[in-house]
Amino acid sequence: MTDRECMLLALEQAKLSADELEVPVGAVITRNGEFVSAGRNRRENGKNALAHAEIEAIDLACKALGGWRLWECEMFVTLEPCPMCAGAIINSRIRRLVYGASDSKAGSCGSVVNLFDLPYNHRPEVVSGFMADECSSLLSEFFSKLREIKSEKNEH
Repeated sequence: MTDRECMLLALEQAKLSADELEVPVGAVITRNGEFVSAGRNRRENGKNALAHAEIEAIDLACKALGGWRLWECEMFVTLEPCPMCAGAIINSRIRRLVYGASDSKAGSCGSVVNLFDLPYNHRPEVVSGFMADECSSLLSEFFSKLREIKSEKNEH
């Protein structure tokens, strides 16, 4: 699979989240160009602060591959990972991270802070801003729709 194909799969996961009125974030993990797992944001419906796309994808990848070290794997995610997810990427030893939209509020791969610059025992390769327009547009459309829904509720 190409990087573009992987990010398109991550965008599909993000769209599933948006359909469930979750912030649209999707993640995909591959190994040697082969699909391993996917995850999406489920915090609101799951009422769980840990239900991020990256965490779900890592959990499923560990189960699929039979171990916690994902050193041969790459992650594609539509939004720059937060500190929790960046930590999970470090701890799972993912070798390469490709993300779309930057996150000026919680991004921990360069926007607010770069956890990968700290002297941890693992430092993934990072590609930022990949298909950023598509990823950012999905987020913008979602928040616009959410404002409309809230406005309509307030009118009634």
